[in-house]
Amino acid sequence: MRMLLWLLVFCSLGLRVWVTTIVSRTEWGARSLACRDQLNPPVAYVIMDQLRGMECQEQNICSQRLRSLQSHSVYTKGWCDVAYNFLIGDDGRVYEGVGWNVQGVHTQGYNNISLGIAFFGNKIGGSPSPVALSAAENLISYAIQKGHLSPRYIQPLLLKEDGCLASRQPVMSRKACPNIISRSVWEARETHCPEMNLPAKYVIIIHTADRTCNVSVDCHIHIRDIQSFHMDTQHFCDIGYHFLVGQDGGVYEGVGWHIQGSHTYGYNDIALGIAFIGNFVGTPPNAAALEAAQNLIQCAEDKGYLIPNYLLVGHSDIVNTLSPGQALYNIIKAWPHFKH
Repeated sequence: MRMLLWLLVFCSLGLRVWVTTIVSRTEWGARSLACRDQLNPPVAYVIMDQLRGMECQEQNICSQRLRSLQSHSVYTKGWCDVAYNFLIGDDGRVYEGVGWNVQGVHTQGYNNISLGIAFFGNKIGGSPSPVALSAAENLISYAIQKGHLSPRYIQPLLLKEDGCLASRQPVMSRKACPNIISRSVWEARETHCPEMNLPAKYVIIIHTADRTCNVSVDCHIHIRDIQSFHMDTQHFCDIGYHFLVGQDGGVYEGVGWHIQGSHTYGYNDIALGIAFIGNFVGTPPNAAALEAAQNLIQCAEDKGYLIPNYLLVGHSDIVNTLSPGQALYNIIKAWPHFKH
């Protein structure tokens, strides 16, 4: 409860346009960085942790604590370095962990799409100091300014002691409905399919399991190919999904709100099928695509196309399939209304 309280205080703070000085790895006496997996900015998540029992109020003491933590992480845990991108002492200083461009090892399934920030230096059972919270606020603001973090990042998620995400659902602010690219724009074939039973009760997250698209014109061509495959080979009445999301951040109308999909037998008339274009078994969608999908889901609820207590599931939760891909599935598990 104490940790949740300080997080709520932290989330209520307005972002400033400056950042506190970052104590570099060289300054705190880090060993050589052995981590090699790169981040692909801007990332979509901030994940917060709090390390207990590392009390320090001065830079030299905090640096000593951090060197000990790095040794423990490498030689005891077997990690490539400290787990976090940045750490914040109760002295209000930000200490460089693995930095902006390298993946941490703080949260399985999120390391390649998030910045991991840990508070350390506070007393056991205590909350981060006001100067530490202010430093975290400034660090996030700076990350957005420099393109390391999406401006519409998911509010900080908490880590529990076992290294898993806490069950608290991320806060999603109310946003306008995304600009949905209509069927006429991507030149869909005309079809006649059964009507949807609205409001829907489920959202099913899917991936198309083929190539992705990063440019709108390529997405148009690819979606036409998907529609032709679904109609001419699978013998569906239309493209199988209600909406598709590209790596260009675009939301593309499939059969839309009012028509049944052909994505999940037994659910096509009561579930909105949202398909990410591409294969996300090993690599997740980018921040633009994740944000677009979340805005679409929120829009569906706001417009009355989705019941308020809807359930969100992965395609593999209902049928025997690899869809939506493990990398994407690991992300949607933290989304509101997720039900395994």
